[in-house]
Amino acid sequence: MNGLLKRELVRVKAWVGVILCVFASGSSVMAEVEQSAKRKPNIVVVLTDDQGYGDLGCHGNEIIKTPALDKFYEQSVRFEQFHVGTTCAPTRAGLLTGLNCNRTGVWHTIGGASLLRRDVVTLPEVLQEHGYATGLFGKWHLGDDYPYRPQDRGFEQVVYHRGGGLAQISDHWGNDYFDDTLLVNGEPKQFKGYCTDVFFTEAMKFIKANKDKPFLCFITPNAPHSPYNVEKKYRDLYAEEDMPDDRKRFYGMITNIDENFQRLRGFLKEQELEDDTILIFMTDNGTAKGADYDEQMFISGGYNAGMRGIKASAYEGGHRVPFFLRYPAGGISEGKDVSCLTNYTDLMPSLLDFCGVESPATEGKSLRPLIEGKVAESGKEWQQRVVITDTQRLPHPIKWRFSAVMQGDWRLIRGKELYDLSSDLGQRKDIAAQHPEMVAKLRAEYDTWWQQCSLEFHHASPVHIGSEKCPRVHLTTMEMRNDDSDVVWNQAGVRSGQPSFGYWEVLAETAGEYEFTLRRWPEETGYAITAGIEGEDVDQGPEGLISKTALTWYRDGKALDLNAAALKIGKRSWYQDFAEDATHVTFKVGLDKGPHRVRAWFTGGLDVRAETLLSPYFISIRKLSAAE
Repeated sequence: MNGLLKRELVRVKAWVGVILCVFASGSSVMAEVEQSAKRKPNIVVVLTDDQGYGDLGCHGNEIIKTPALDKFYEQSVRFEQFHVGTTCAPTRAGLLTGLNCNRTGVWHTIGGASLLRRDVVTLPEVLQEHGYATGLFGKWHLGDDYPYRPQDRGFEQVVYHRGGGLAQISDHWGNDYFDDTLLVNGEPKQFKGYCTDVFFTEAMKFIKANKDKPFLCFITPNAPHSPYNVEKKYRDLYAEEDMPDDRKRFYGMITNIDENFQRLRGFLKEQELEDDTILIFMTDNGTAKGADYDEQMFISGGYNAGMRGIKASAYEGGHRVPFFLRYPAGGISEGKDVSCLTNYTDLMPSLLDFCGVESPATEGKSLRPLIEGKVAESGKEWQQRVVITDTQRLPHPIKWRFSAVMQGDWRLIRGKELYDLSSDLGQRKDIAAQHPEMVAKLRAEYDTWWQQCSLEFHHASPVHIGSEKCPRVHLTTMEMRNDDSDVVWNQAGVRSGQPSFGYWEVLAETAGEYEFTLRRWPEETGYAITAGIEGEDVDQGPEGLISKTALTWYRDGKALDLNAAALKIGKRSWYQDFAEDATHVTFKVGLDKGPHRVRAWFTGGLDVRAETLLSPYFISIRKLSAAE
């Protein structure tokens, strides 16, 4: 028995001794607690996509139907001031590393700025080293290619989609939330059923297979992210409500999540895992479709719990999210509110604290003292805490861009606007002129934070090629880099032939000959580079499943007048004509070991200045032979 476990048993037995003085039934309590002390807690984190603070009945939404989550709210510790990034990939980076997303290389959702830097330690990597089984089921969005995939970053069992959502460019062609092809540990497999149902089902299979040892399970459905495809019965729950069709679908997707959450809780109880499992429900940013807003981000329709701003906004509604935690064996099974300022960097140190595992250096704080009531919420340490979040969504971060500096109820927005949420939750009255000292104080806090973050901005995250761990990589324009982040990121852009220009950063792990295959359409379609598509080439299923927003993602494809391809790596260039029915163009080039910048084009001629010019949407790379 190691020293850490011995100390934990001593602490638990001492605590039980106190209980025995109070409760006559102490013998049964003693047995129960000692049994729990024999193993570290299991962890299940349910993280939904684009669901905001106000998209729950327990937060005052009188329309949405979330009975299971409302009940969980009543039985959990609720962090009323939990803040994340304002968009999905940044939040996920912070949750898994305990660092502000800007320090991890993730400040965007596309353009190469959603790749989690390789030198950053992740929560599953740490727990895996301490005997945990680790799994992720759903959305990843921190890198599609080696070494950034979830299976490269500590998750040993994964069922996920590429990109930031189903039907995005790097996702399997034609996925539409129903009977989709997903990646199982990197290999494609088609599943039957609705995507959210599938992710919860696969997660429960993982839990059952690993119930005899501690496990970390992230369930990360892409719902309720656009394009709002959902079974008709869920949309029809809101048929009589006076709201846009996409909101009815958005709410329906959340109700489906609610049903799956109830199914998960029942499963944990059935497997006798409920007590020993830390179960968390949270979301990754403000609402995407639950509220309407005007040019100043004031809410003009829908429901947002009184907050200004939605997803991607620096105002409160952009980054305050629900965070509910329950852990019966740890004494956490009844409703309790925690009002202290907390954020996404706190998740990793908190969970490691509960597991008795030393945490790597993070920017977060363990929430365990708050959860267990060992630190008064009015304590000076927590009241003085400053939390910062921002929205960059650019190739290179810009100081003060859509930033929020938070301390207590104070909010400094973009370094200029100041609000006091204790009297102005909706952030309607800018009081910066009345409190210059507070503005100066929060600006100074931001300056220090920015100086620390900016030291990390220069780190590139190249895709590795020539590795035995991933013989073939698949680049898309979603992770193409350029100076304006104007890249094609979904399948609709491929269909329309939308131009996209830029470059990819790759790192050849070994020198040798490499094959670069350029495509306009993904390999699984078999379409010619120049081909157009009339009508739908994706099975839409029964009427009502697919939203009007999504129909353009699955319909028609523009024919393009192309007949040549170009590849440029560093200062070297190659050109090649191709036939009208060619599905791809292949170049074989020798590369030295080390970093390379890759550019490629399809053109209407060998002249790269031709009127028809666009980067291939898909490039696959594999090593053919080693250097002599």
